[in-house]
Amino acid sequence: MSIQTITHVEYHCADAAQTATELQTGFGFRRDAEQPVWRPGVRAVHLHQGSIRLRLRSSENTDHPVARYVERHGEGVAVLALGCADPAAALERAERHGAEVLDRDGALIAGFGDTALRFVGLPDAPESAGGGLLDALDHVAICVPAGELARAVLFCEAALGMHRIFGEYIAVGEQAMDSSVVQSPSGDVTFTLIEPDTGRRAGQIDTFLADHDGAGVQHLAFRTGDIATAVRTAGAHGVEFLTTPGAYYDGLAERLGGTAIPVETLRELNVLVDQDHGGQLFQIFARSTHPRRTFFLEVIERQGAGTFGTANIKALYEAVERQRATASASA
Repeated sequence: MSIQTITHVEYHCADAAQTATELQTGFGFRRDAEQPVWRPGVRAVHLHQGSIRLRLRSSENTDHPVARYVERHGEGVAVLALGCADPAAALERAERHGAEVLDRDGALIAGFGDTALRFVGLPDAPESAGGGLLDALDHVAICVPAGELARAVLFCEAALGMHRIFGEYIAVGEQAMDSSVVQSPSGDVTFTLIEPDTGRRAGQIDTFLADHDGAGVQHLAFRTGDIATAVRTAGAHGVEFLTTPGAYYDGLAERLGGTAIPVETLRELNVLVDQDHGGQLFQIFARSTHPRRTFFLEVIERQGAGTFGTANIKALYEAVERQRATASASA
């Protein structure tokens, strides 16, 4: 009954067609050969690449749930579909451990704020991971209000059968956050859960929670087998990535020794690198294109690393801080 994969992500936005075009142009997503029939007042576009499946929804009807979600939270992830061998058993387990059932027939439960979780069956055949820039959904980063991190971890462990694999307290100047990473037994579903430390000066996690109006998905991380090609290609098609100070790369040799991707390439592309006991991981964060700056995308390549290094969580925090400062200065 344990969850094994994220079969698809349901994303609510202001204009599904426009968002789909941006993802197709920038990151190489492709539209499904058979698009869903639009329900009255709703536009729907389904995209795929590798094993990633995105279901985009928008509505011009202000009373529709999709439009109400966007009005309250801005564009973002409304549902994560969790694939398992027995959705009914997974739903029963989640409910037994206190999960709120939102739609029993649809096997939908409350997750994190207004981001719901849906139990679905596994695909009939393994998804293809080749032929594009991106291969799979590596992890989902979720912000929760202060004081709720431990509860969120317990929910993932008890209701979803996941286990905690990593944790890190990060302080950047006068700001700080706490994080825990939980993962399914299959290793294919990973949530990075983050809460702000309200004992320190308010920072970006506090801003996310305020602008998003509660808990929700901060970013989706897409895994690739060649991050240099992915970043160059996406950049050439208009995707803007966050930059990294040159001093970060000056200290890499001392911190990590050799890197699987040359430091000169990492510096050129602003790609971060860290390592764990299994190997190295490389990652970069796209600049948020949303007015509220409450959602963005990450590209990550793993060369043996199975979890997360410690330095890049801090580097992400600092990179987003620079983006916020730039946006404030230009406002």
